[in-house]
This record gives sequence, C-alpha cells and structure tokens, in this order.
Amino acid sequence: MHFVETKGILTGSSGHYGMNIYRGCSHGCIYCDSRSTCYQFTHPFEDIEVKQNAPELLDRALKSKRKKCMIGTGSMSDPYMHCEEKLRLTRKCLKVILQNGFGIAIQTKSDRILQDIDLLDEINHSAKCVVEITLTTYDDNLCRILEPNVCNTKRRIEVLEEMQKRGIPTIVWLTPILPYINDTEDNIRTILNECVRVGVKGVIDFGMGLTLRDGDREYFYAALDNYFPGLKKEYIKRYGNSYELASPNAGKLMELFQRICKANGILSSPEDCFRYMFEFPEKVSQMSIFDF
Repeated sequence: MHFVETKGILTGSSGHYGMNIYRGCSHGCIYCDSRSTCYQFTHPFEDIEVKQNAPELLDRALKSKRKKCMIGTGSMSDPYMHCEEKLRLTRKCLKVILQNGFGIAIQTKSDRILQDIDLLDEINHSAKCVVEITLTTYDDNLCRILEPNVCNTKRRIEVLEEMQKRGIPTIVWLTPILPYINDTEDNIRTILNECVRVGVKGVIDFGMGLTLRDGDREYFYAALDNYFPGLKKEYIKRYGNSYELASPNAGKLMELFQRICKANGILSSPEDCFRYMFEFPEKVSQMSIFDF
C-alpha cells in the first residue's frame, strides 16, 4: 500500500454523499468492476492507495454542510480490507460522522465491520446506519474461488445476524450472478432464505448477471481459465464483448427472487433499496437546523 494526501473526500449532492477512504482492494474477487480501465488507476490494483488525511477532510466537509444526510461508502473499495486492521481509517471516519450528526450507509464483504459495531450502533441511534453486505454464493468452496481473500458467505450472514441483534438495518447485494457458475435456483433460494431468517430490509439485484468492462474482463477471463477450464470460450461465444452478461437462467431466477422477497416483505427493487438507504430521518433533519 501507499499513502497520499488527497484534496477532497466527499462526492455527490446535498441529498447524500459518497466517499472512498481507500483506492484499490486486496479481497481478490475475480469479477471486480473496480479493476476496469475506465477508473484510470495509475498504480496496481492491489497496491492500496490510502487517503491518510480522510478523517480530517471529512470532518471539515461535514462541518460546512447546512443539512444532515447519509454518507455512503464501500461502492468502489471495501472499507474493511486487510489494511484497515492496522490503520483504522474507517473507524476514525465513523467517529467523525457520529460527532457531526450524519448517517452512514456502509458496504462490505468483510467481518471486520464487527470491530466497529459499537460506533454503527451509536450512529443508528443518533441518526441512521444501514449495513450492506454482498452475498454471491452459499458454497464455501466456490466462495474461496470467487472471493478468495475475504470471509465466506456463512460468516457474512453471521454479520447480518449481529446487526439484527442491535436493530441496525441491513441490505444484501445479491450480485454478481455469474453465468454457469453461481446462477442456480438452489444457490439463490438458499441465500434468500437466509436473508429472510436474519431479517434483512432489502436485497439488491440488477437482473441476475454481471457486467464486464475492459480491464475487469481480462482479469475475470484469466480466472475462468484457471478455475473453470473451457468456460471462457462459452462466455465469448454467447456474449462477445457485451457489457451486460445476463444469466441464461435470469428469467426464472428473477421470478424466484421476486416471489421470496414479496412473500416476506423484503424490498426487492434497486430503486426502493437505494431510496431506503439514503432517506435521512426527518426528525434528525429537523433538529439539525438548530445546530447553526
């Protein structure tokens, strides 16, 4: 990893903001979109760029905002990579968010988030916290291939359980679904049944498939050659250089997905999930006008 002094930390509008404390990732997921060349990395993806002044910049930025809102993090780089164990920049930023009265929507695959459950709980009581966890396959052996350097799905479900015990709402990202790999009814049903059991608020899926761009595609295909010999040929034959790769089973998988979510009162459209995640509590928002 290497350290930088960045000039800004927040992106977005007054409705909600996003931030990335790190750039790059050490989880090694074979399908990672953040590897794509469109993001213009000037360093190897595994050489994590650490925005070491992120907490100070965040504090300054939040103090300048007239209206409280949700802060999102984790969409590009997981805030709980291995380096967070030592650096604790995510924890420092959570403290800043708590002290300034904002909310957090935080996405991860890692059980390291449990180290900060005390802060997440406090944020949820004072404003709002939503924890987002990615689940792709219930098969431990397959999980070690798809997401080799992070805890498995069963452990992530335990994270969801711990959040439920604290009353912290959770959203599951059921994505990506890789054609011919994890696109089975048994896999989707098992994951969704676990989502029901641990009381998730919503599940995000974008149509039962994955996306591939330049940079990401080459890394993914190299992994297919390594772990699924011959499958790259099937991908190229069916999809060519398409950006969106829908599973051949997408129709019946989406039907299963919608049926289980509807029967259990789980939000199932990305629009509804995002609306819920970034909706800031009206009571807290009204109180914030007295801060200025």
